[in-house]
Amino acid sequence: MKISPGILLLLAVSLSSSDALAFHPRALRTPRSHSLRMSVVEYPKTADDILWTPSWKSGGRDEKYGDLGQYCEDLSKVIRRKTRTVECGPVKFGSEHPIVRQTMATTDTSDVKGTMEQVMRCADKGFDLVRITVQGKREANAAAQIREGLFKKGYDIPLCADMHFQPVVSQLVADALEKIRINPGNFADGRKDFEDHIYESESDYISERSYLAEAFIPLVEKCRSLNRCMRIGTNHGSLSSRVLSFYGDTPRGMVESAIEFADMCRSQDYHNFVFSMKASNPLVMVQGYRLLAAEQYRLGWDYPLHLGVTEAGEGEDGRMKSAIGIGTLLADGIGDTIRVSLTEDPEYEYEPCNRLAEIAESQRSSNPEAHRLQTSVPSYADLRDITSFERRTADLPEQQLLDKVDVRGFLHRDGSVITSVTPEMFTPENVQYLYKSLGCKTAVGMPFKDVATSDSLLLRTVPDKTDYAARTGIRRLQDVATGIIVPAEELENNPLQDAVALMTLEDAVWKNGQVCT
Repeated sequence: MKISPGILLLLAVSLSSSDALAFHPRALRTPRSHSLRMSVVEYPKTADDILWTPSWKSGGRDEKYGDLGQYCEDLSKVIRRKTRTVECGPVKFGSEHPIVRQTMATTDTSDVKGTMEQVMRCADKGFDLVRITVQGKREANAAAQIREGLFKKGYDIPLCADMHFQPVVSQLVADALEKIRINPGNFADGRKDFEDHIYESESDYISERSYLAEAFIPLVEKCRSLNRCMRIGTNHGSLSSRVLSFYGDTPRGMVESAIEFADMCRSQDYHNFVFSMKASNPLVMVQGYRLLAAEQYRLGWDYPLHLGVTEAGEGEDGRMKSAIGIGTLLADGIGDTIRVSLTEDPEYEYEPCNRLAEIAESQRSSNPEAHRLQTSVPSYADLRDITSFERRTADLPEQQLLDKVDVRGFLHRDGSVITSVTPEMFTPENVQYLYKSLGCKTAVGMPFKDVATSDSLLLRTVPDKTDYAARTGIRRLQDVATGIIVPAEELENNPLQDAVALMTLEDAVWKNGQVCT
């Protein structure tokens, strides 16, 4: 019995157009026997058989897919980037699901009991997934014991194996854990020996794809057969020698490295993976993720993104770096799973991680109040080049001939420092300490601005007009071109001469920039 054209058509359309182009089945044979059988699709086994994404450097990608365009859904509203759903045990990643909170165990994975206890503490804290390090076969065997032990204790939180330099071990651990994280920079080859390996041409660069495919495809086949999740996690600090040589130490190199491994996944009709573009520098990290998101839009891909700043540190510094990097991308609508990487016990990562996720969810345009605020901003054309990162420039206030107040010192061309103060700081016994803390130089008790002095002060409550001492301290700072910023409603109730009114954009338009006193 032959397969009719109608049946062949049905088989073809069952694949999405994007996924169908990702692999080359060698044959869809019709057996000569009289019984109807379905032959097994043979996926590419070598680099020569894989349909690779056209080169960016040669211009082939631009020619086939057009110029690079958007990197987020909307520039004026926070709309989450649409992605497919990726499954990781009981947890799902993607735009149709809540942001996943992740952390990483700090124990030695071979310490089965200690790792289990730490994972359970993380799960009890609220994390959705925990990553553990797997350096070799010993840790792979321990990982299987940890997974089994957690199930027995009633914990089904997914575990992710962090793999480096161990293609064979990664296949072993895929039998036990729900997710595998691979680093394209060192999964198969972490060499950085430029003297022996210099990649000057496109042919030099692609010549080693055979080696990568040989090492990586067996893991992809295992993950596809077991429905395991994978993270293609590029790290700015561990790019391979060939990427560094051909693309340099750049976000573009990070993106191209990830796309290359994604091509191998797609060649096997495996799509249960996410990307990450981590860096210790938030600026590099943001640029890498935006560039990858833009490439996915151009290629018609919709894989979720895991956000994180590598080795952010501890205390306030670590939390601030993560907030800058992760928060910026979440405000773009980019990101489906996050980790705040701190050099502290993993339990302490939950509060900042969860807070960032909560803020992101509250800022989405689907939230009525967030939508109202975002749509109040007039439309504008964003002409920035998303493939480069430059410092934003702006014009500072200029002094006009008839101005009564010199506003030139209120902001600084290299970045303004605005300090929050309270009326109590202007009392006679405190004011000298205040001047010093603001970076002022003093002479006979009078403050003078220096290069390190705060440019302006935020004063939410104005001292009463009868408090002569406090108002004198404020006036002395104003005399040396220090801006005093006060909420407009406070100035209306308690006027302060030459103060700068702080108001929302909506109020400024409604009041025409005027304060009623």
